[in-house]
Amino acid sequence: MNITDVRIRKVQDEGKMKAVVSITFDDEFVVHDIKIIEGQNGLFIAMPSRKMGEGDFRDIAHPLNSETRNRIKDTIFEAYEKSFEEASVEE
Repeated sequence: MNITDVRIRKVQDEGKMKAVVSITFDDEFVVHDIKIIEGQNGLFIAMPSRKMGEGDFRDIAHPLNSETRNRIKDTIFEAYEKSFEEASVEE
């Protein structure tokens, strides 16, 4: 399964959430609302989730192994960095 498209929607510079991402697999399946968040140890991705009961969140969609998670994360961060480079060229 290959990631064939990554779409980055940047959010306001204020706050911990930096962008919302949609990724497409094999031009056939899309996952929306993956978040890029600034944490204490740098950026990380949060898979789409839903609030359950008493404030707990549960992922709606997520990779089943760390290899797939890392491939998704690396591809998203590469597209995120590229979007910054394109924005600085446009200015």
